[in-house]
Amino acid sequence: MTRAGALIVALSLAGCASAPAKLACPVGQTQLRTAQLFLGAKAPARLNEQDLRRFVAVEVTPRFPDGVTVMDGGGQWKGADNQLIREAAKVVLIVLPARGDPMIKVEAVRTAYRARFKQESLVVMPPPACVGL
Repeated sequence: MTRAGALIVALSLAGCASAPAKLACPVGQTQLRTAQLFLGAKAPARLNEQDLRRFVAVEVTPRFPDGVTVMDGGGQWKGADNQLIREAAKVVLIVLPARGDPMIKVEAVRTAYRARFKQESLVVMPPPACVGL
């Protein structure tokens, strides 16, 4: 299986897993966690592809050099005035390294995004999943 295929499997499993804190993974697999960053792109600062590529190259890749996946997304919620807000978003999926405290790096990416684009950002951390690489 290619690394990209393994990443897709890892993210698929992590999104729906209801695993305990420590998994007993089958032989040949390891326990990994993922982070999903939902990057808002509301007006007036629409996020174009060039800006996003530059942001990923400067802020995400140095912190997570093993790779990330970026997808188009969208969302909606009720704002403070109880009005429905809809906006485009980018979803950045990161398979977190097994060592160290990756949340420090995830938070650094989120903080950089908020500062650079004046936009909201949400981080979701699904439970760990067993992944074969």
